[in-house]
Amino acid sequence: MSHRPADDAFVATLAKALPDDTLRRAEPRYLEEPRGRWTATAQWVALPRTTQEVATILSACNAAAVPVVPYSGGTGLVGGQMAVGEAAPLLLSSERMTAIRAIYPDENVALVEAGAILADVQAAAEEVDRLFALSLASEGSARIGGLLSTNAGGVNVLRYGNARDQVLGLEAVLPDGQIWHGMKRLRKDNTGYDLRHLLMGAEGTLGVITAAALKLAPRPHATGTALLTVAGPQAALELLSLARARIGESITAFELLSAQGFAFMKETLPDIRQPWETAPDWSVLIEIGVPRGLDPQDCLEDLFAAGNEAGLVSDGLIAQTKAQQHDFWTLREQMPEANRRIGSVSSQDISIPLGEVPRFIREAPAVLDAIGEFRINCFGHLGDGNLHYNVFPLPGESRADHNDKRPAIKRGLHDLAHALGGSVSAEHGIGRLKVDDLERYGDPAKLSAMRAIKAALDPRGIMNPGAVLRAN
Repeated sequence: MSHRPADDAFVATLAKALPDDTLRRAEPRYLEEPRGRWTATAQWVALPRTTQEVATILSACNAAAVPVVPYSGGTGLVGGQMAVGEAAPLLLSSERMTAIRAIYPDENVALVEAGAILADVQAAAEEVDRLFALSLASEGSARIGGLLSTNAGGVNVLRYGNARDQVLGLEAVLPDGQIWHGMKRLRKDNTGYDLRHLLMGAEGTLGVITAAALKLAPRPHATGTALLTVAGPQAALELLSLARARIGESITAFELLSAQGFAFMKETLPDIRQPWETAPDWSVLIEIGVPRGLDPQDCLEDLFAAGNEAGLVSDGLIAQTKAQQHDFWTLREQMPEANRRIGSVSSQDISIPLGEVPRFIREAPAVLDAIGEFRINCFGHLGDGNLHYNVFPLPGESRADHNDKRPAIKRGLHDLAHALGGSVSAEHGIGRLKVDDLERYGDPAKLSAMRAIKAALDPRGIMNPGAVLRAN
């Protein structure tokens, strides 16, 4: 379907229906993405303050067939927030819609607007002795609307689930400007199709999330963190099973780390203190949160002893203070920054059935050897099978030296993940980067249903065209 650009003439007409400062020229920060691989074409950005203003904007854009690209914190890594195409879209930013409307501690519910920054929601929950468990490296800038639209994951999925698992209700504006008042605080609501889960993960292609009723959780009485040296990915997987048997649902995070990641940090972030002179080939970062009556130190010491006896763990450190816990997590959270400074040739966000993770890690280097010589930094959320498998040039080379190899690397690794029953997008979404992958690996019946839903809710194709599904 042909679209009209969000040009000066359209914006001048739309501005008459909105407060004076709602529409602005798009600044450079809206037109770039973290990896520097996309440049947006939008000329204008809308910054509404209310859900009604969002409805006014979408209604006008739908009537005029002007494409709209929702913009949240701008931290997405697959180009979903990048406004591209022949007809320059209107960016719709949630950054002014930041209110935490209400918190109900006894219900473990928080009502927040889409522009609220994740770290601010976490802090608001903490003020009432509750936990909002969604946690990821970009939480200081990522906004709730974008996190829900991409069904973000992060480090706590093992215990608390993905973003969609932490939502009770949504308020959203559909492509034609209708407001869906679905922000209920109910735990049970069997009244037909669940639009929450349709919009979460749709990446702004079916409407705009404007607010959410978020699930909170009791804060653990005490937490413990350990960095344990393991014999390899298979040993790490067996240690996870052992930890579940001994600690149960108290395990919050279980991260697999490779020596290459620590080497990259030593090279690019030398001020970050590392707990060893030479990092082990493989280690795991485990965090637990226990209720009153349990001592996390005792739990972790018991796990270490059992893991050592089973031949799974050879060494380790258990954080003795909050500062040490923070230092351990800094190592994990700064790995993506170290990767960025090195400059990856290709970065994969994949999900593998837990039992197949060691096989993927064992077989993937042969896939790369057939293409060229590279360094590999494999790390990620072993507890939920999500690996970040990143491929880098050799020392003295740059990623630009291997641009021609990027498609073959991506294809080879994705083919392997798919063959093992995995997914080529674990937590980052499809965006524009993986549209081809969705078509290649997606189930035909699912893709057919997705296209039918898109056509039904957004017949003019104005919502984030070219993201998730190829634009017609």
